[in-house]
Amino acid sequence: MSADTGVYTVMVALTDVTLVDAWVKLGSELAGEQGHVRLRGMVTIPEGQSLSEGATQARAIRDRICAIALEDVFVEDAVEVRVDYHPMAALLEETDANPVDLILVQWQGPTELTGGLDTNAILQHARCDVVLLHGDDWHVPGRVLLSLRGGPNLTLGVRVAEALAGDSGDITLFHSVDRSHPAPDLGSILRAHSRIGRTMTSYSDTAAELISEAAHHKVLVMGARFQQPEIIGSSASPVMTQVYQAVAKPMALVRAWHPEEVRFHAPAGLVRPELDLSSRVDRWFAENTFHSSEFDDLSVLMGLKERQGVTISVALPALNEEATVGLVIDTIKSALMDAVPLIDEIVLIDSMSTDNTVPIAEARGIPVYRHPEILPEMGSYRGKGEALWKSLHVTSGDIVAWIDTDISNIHPRFIYGLLGPLLRRPQVQYVKGFYQRPIKVGDTLQAYGGGRVTELVARPLLNLYYPELSGIIQPLSGEYAGRRAALESLPFFSGYGVETGMLIDMHDRFGLDAIAQTDLEQRVHHNQPLVGLSKMSFAILQVFISRLENRYGVSLLDHANKSMKLVAQAPDRFALDVVEITDVERPPMNTIPAYMQRYAVSST
Repeated sequence: MSADTGVYTVMVALTDVTLVDAWVKLGSELAGEQGHVRLRGMVTIPEGQSLSEGATQARAIRDRICAIALEDVFVEDAVEVRVDYHPMAALLEETDANPVDLILVQWQGPTELTGGLDTNAILQHARCDVVLLHGDDWHVPGRVLLSLRGGPNLTLGVRVAEALAGDSGDITLFHSVDRSHPAPDLGSILRAHSRIGRTMTSYSDTAAELISEAAHHKVLVMGARFQQPEIIGSSASPVMTQVYQAVAKPMALVRAWHPEEVRFHAPAGLVRPELDLSSRVDRWFAENTFHSSEFDDLSVLMGLKERQGVTISVALPALNEEATVGLVIDTIKSALMDAVPLIDEIVLIDSMSTDNTVPIAEARGIPVYRHPEILPEMGSYRGKGEALWKSLHVTSGDIVAWIDTDISNIHPRFIYGLLGPLLRRPQVQYVKGFYQRPIKVGDTLQAYGGGRVTELVARPLLNLYYPELSGIIQPLSGEYAGRRAALESLPFFSGYGVETGMLIDMHDRFGLDAIAQTDLEQRVHHNQPLVGLSKMSFAILQVFISRLENRYGVSLLDHANKSMKLVAQAPDRFALDVVEITDVERPPMNTIPAYMQRYAVSST
């Protein structure tokens, strides 16, 4: 039981979701009325395969266990799936860092690996009570055969047997002793546990008697002894293996943890090996890539938001978007403020539009700010990044989401798909959206072809110089969300390079596991002409070079030309136009005096 909370915590580790509701019920019973259940999934990838191959399976497990978890107030909100060559080892590492009282594992049996580890390795490394449960029909009430030698496993074994027996089942206690010792007095045990209706004492062939007796029971619960280091990694005990192979019944193996036991360092080969960079990215891709459909139950997200006590802002950068801005505002406001108050505020940050963008937004009753008028003492620059940076000053949410206002197929998933990982995973600081980006050629909408700067500039450069970010599918997407505490600590580039700079800086400051990405399905918007993409690429390249200067201590931009010659080709003109294209790097918002005063940000 946690010394900090007084709550008994059970981690349930699952390899599939066939009986996830039954696993949660069993975990809750073992945790008790004041306990908590922590749900974890495991996807084991064979050695030699990319860990990214586990993304689809991880999503399926996560989707199911999240749905069950959030129906039960005793289940922790943060549900995770470990994708690894040895995911069981990863979970044991987690229990070292964030202790639990008991780990309940979907066991593959004593002759197979469970999450990449054999049975003895799990027992050796787990610094808590352990219940390994194998089989399919254990959740059906019935008679339980409990085989224990007594000692520290007895209390845990009886608890497990009672939970598996259900309301209508009873328990047979099978007690095996050495012939040289007198038969034990089991009277005290029977008086303490009324569900034990029958006892057996065996002095002979324990395995044969267990096999015979198991035929009359629905499940067998056995005690595990502490294994000495010289046999760790060997196969499980002969008795357990014989019974497992002979009895086609569900089996549970229990081992009570006692900190006073002498613990031994694990021999080489059982500790999860350090992954190389490419494999770490693959694992991140499998574990931190979500789909918006995982978060489409808005009542669940609302419950998470209320329990965490956070507020959420949506800021909409806009420049001459009269054709779509009204639909964007109406869709978000109707679904995510009026129907379900997931969003606390929506603001429009206008970059001096000359069309009806501002009147359309004002008519819908949302605050509208022209970004040159925000923090006037800081001056103003043109560009989307400037609008995003200044939006931090006029919003108040603990979480801030941004989406572009040129989306013609707008749907609430563009917002809740970004918020979901932040509300589900406390360690996530920043979420990027990705999607299919069809491109309009003439009057025809082609399924693929959008995101040209992404594929030709941004992703190749990330793979070259920031391979830790090579799993980001669309680093330049305009849909993303983050925690204010993280966002306000980052510099913002004023123009096209804002997404690139924010992604690199977020990783450098908080690490890869603080970043997630969500599939928002499809995004339809007006595509820029090639000359516009050329200017965008020019600015993004400068941001990449700037960050490379910081990383490698070189000076390149001082020697670079900041103007770009664009080919002007028309029936009456063929020439070169020169355009100055550069991004100004704005300082972290939490260093700006007016912002510090407004939000009581400490300067230390």
